[in-house]
Amino acid sequence: MIAVVGQTVRHDQTHNVLITLAVALELAKEGAVSEIISYWNYPSEEYDVVTDDGYILGVNRIPHGKRDSERETFRPAVLLMHGLFLSATCWVSNLPNNSLAFILADAGYDVWMGNFRGNTYFRKHIHLSPESKEFWSFSFDEMAKYDLPALINFVVKKTGQEQIYYVGHSQGTVTGFIAFSNFPEVAQRIKVFFALAPVFYLTQSEGPIEIISQLPAILYQILFPDQEVLPHTILSNIVAAIICKHHILDVICGKMNFALFGFNPKNVNMSRIDVYLSYNPAGSSLQNVLHYKQAATETKEILRAYDFGSSAQNMKHYNQPTPPKYNVKTLKVRTATWNSLSDVWANPRDAKILLSQIPNLVYSDTLCFYQHIDFVLGKNATWDIYYKIIQIMKHTL
Repeated sequence: MIAVVGQTVRHDQTHNVLITLAVALELAKEGAVSEIISYWNYPSEEYDVVTDDGYILGVNRIPHGKRDSERETFRPAVLLMHGLFLSATCWVSNLPNNSLAFILADAGYDVWMGNFRGNTYFRKHIHLSPESKEFWSFSFDEMAKYDLPALINFVVKKTGQEQIYYVGHSQGTVTGFIAFSNFPEVAQRIKVFFALAPVFYLTQSEGPIEIISQLPAILYQILFPDQEVLPHTILSNIVAAIICKHHILDVICGKMNFALFGFNPKNVNMSRIDVYLSYNPAGSSLQNVLHYKQAATETKEILRAYDFGSSAQNMKHYNQPTPPKYNVKTLKVRTATWNSLSDVWANPRDAKILLSQIPNLVYSDTLCFYQHIDFVLGKNATWDIYYKIIQIMKHTL
């Protein structure tokens, strides 16, 4: 695929590139992560996992490091789950010495990367078509209830390990908090929960999410009539391959790509902007976005299941007139967190309240200048976060 490692094209190839990109985008939907892994000469495996409600999720595996033998000793399994509008590509988008998946593989871990339902790379269901509104009737409720249990159980069964490590970023954290607090059979499978840019409460969020929360829901229905929000498109690949390859446009492309998450060029490998734009944004459902909007408009530090808008509809889904509340205080899994004073999504005031309620918090670190996306793409994350994750893992084998 074009722009796997920041490769670019000459101006006289523009016409051919437009044709190639159209084909490449379709191929990328099935094998983007595997392609990147193989490019760097790491072993790669890819599987489909079916949830109890019929969604087909993709999970990629790096079973061992590039220099390791397949027959070598036991490797603890770790599952990485991405944030909103991202995909599993975020864990391998940087160079191997700056991508968490590669770093973990080289450190002796069996690395798995899952995709939540509905992102660009896995718009699949055993019965429903992504062209139907029924397909997009989900939020992070269903991701916590169905996606995480399916992926975790698959990794446990495939590896034969009773417990695995879990690393979540943003949406990967809120789903983790919900799943591990509400489903004991899932929680008991997790050795340690590593939460990067932890999201649970959103009442203090600023910037983009504040704007999102203030816009009327009807406007979203008008803007996204197909119920899909910010899918990856051929236009993104064209911009990445033809425009964002120019050094002079790096900052502009970076601001465009990370507009929703905050952009700090000092903590981003600017030479990889075209790579990031080649895979992001990766889309989600309108219902999911509206669920975040509902969380941000709560008057107190409360997170509820999705509100269907009427007592009758809520009764139909929850057997009560209002959506049930989630309670992180019941979380028993050992948890380590990293948040930032500069994060526009995981606001430090919300994070402070969340951290005070986690019963088994084994480690927490508050960084100063990290934007929301920097926890998975930041060039300083290797030293600020990833090596500490490995250190904690080694002490909890």
